[in-house]
Amino acid sequence: MSDAQVTGWVGWGWFAGIMLIIAGVIDAIYGFIAVFLPSSSYFVLGEGGLVLLDVQGWGWWHVIIGAALILVGLALFTGAGWARVTAIVLAAINGVSQLFLLPVQPWWSLIVLALDILVIYALTVHGRELKAAHSR
Repeated sequence: MSDAQVTGWVGWGWFAGIMLIIAGVIDAIYGFIAVFLPSSSYFVLGEGGLVLLDVQGWGWWHVIIGAALILVGLALFTGAGWARVTAIVLAAINGVSQLFLLPVQPWWSLIVLALDILVIYALTVHGRELKAAHSR
C-alpha cells in the first residue's frame, strides 16, 4: 500500500499524462512533416547572420521525442514512478527548448512553457497520488 492519500488533486496527474500524450502526438506529426518535406535544409537570414537547419534531422528528433512523450504519458496512467521522473525531465527539457523559440514564436512558446510548468507542478506535488489511485 502506498502512503499517499488519494484526493481530488489526483486529477492534476491525469492532466499531466493527457498533456504529455497530446504534446507527443503534435511533436510526432511535426517531425513526420519535416522528414517527408521535399527540401532537406532550411535557412533564415537574420540580423546575426545566416542560420542553417537540417530539416530532416530536426524532424527525426521530434519524432523520437514525440514517441517518448506518448509512452511516458501512457505509463503515467499506471502510476509508474519512473514515468513520473521521466515526464518531469522531458517537460523541463521541452520548457527550456521553448525559451529558445521565444523570439520566433512568442505566444506559442509562452503557452507551451506554461503547460510544461503545470505538468511539472502536477507531477512533483500530486504525482504519488497517481500510484495510490491506480492500486485501488
